[in-house]
Amino acid sequence: MSDPLRIAIVGASGLVGQTVIALSVGREDMRLTALARREVPLPPEARMEVFVADPPRWGEVLEAIRPTALVCALGTTWRKAGEDEAAFRAVDRDLVLETAHAAKAHGVERMVAISSAGASLAAKAFYLRVKGEMERDLAKVGFKRLDVLRPGLLRGARGGDRRPAERLGIAVSPVTDLLLHGGWRQFRSIPARTVAEAALSLAMRRAGGRFHHDNDAIRRAARELPQPVED
Repeated sequence: MSDPLRIAIVGASGLVGQTVIALSVGREDMRLTALARREVPLPPEARMEVFVADPPRWGEVLEAIRPTALVCALGTTWRKAGEDEAAFRAVDRDLVLETAHAAKAHGVERMVAISSAGASLAAKAFYLRVKGEMERDLAKVGFKRLDVLRPGLLRGARGGDRRPAERLGIAVSPVTDLLLHGGWRQFRSIPARTVAEAALSLAMRRAGGRFHHDNDAIRRAARELPQPVED
């Protein structure tokens, strides 16, 4: 049996990050390590390391663990950022890029980054412009392989962290998804589990290049995640 793929994850406390951790439980083909600013809840069966450190020291951790791939699910909300544009950009763009540069400097070959449907430098919405800036600058870091996932509204158990508008969007998504066709399909809701499965599937791919994945491509990648080998 070949050695397990070493994957580092940042943003492990969020919805997608927690789902990535849950999906890694019991898998022998990958070894997941989390980098976080605070303690991260783990499933009882999880066998993984969590390094708690301030972001400026994440490079030291990456140098020590030497992962092949990095999954980045970092992100904040407008409310958590104090409704301050600079504070929001400091996480959703700057911290993502700082982590990417540290990873590249310490030999990480592949990166999978969670962005958003509609991300664009020309977007009217501040959130989507920041995501567009993040994508633009990530492309310049120089990874052998970069996968950017652009999911629509994420469905999943996030506890009390949901914003009222987001909760309403999820509640009506079975209806609104049916109305989104053509170029609007990218904004359909999608389960966080599907996004997490795609992230792990893409982290395992060796072919080089830069790739963007909308909802449909995310679902295809998720279906291609190898199933855990039963003992």
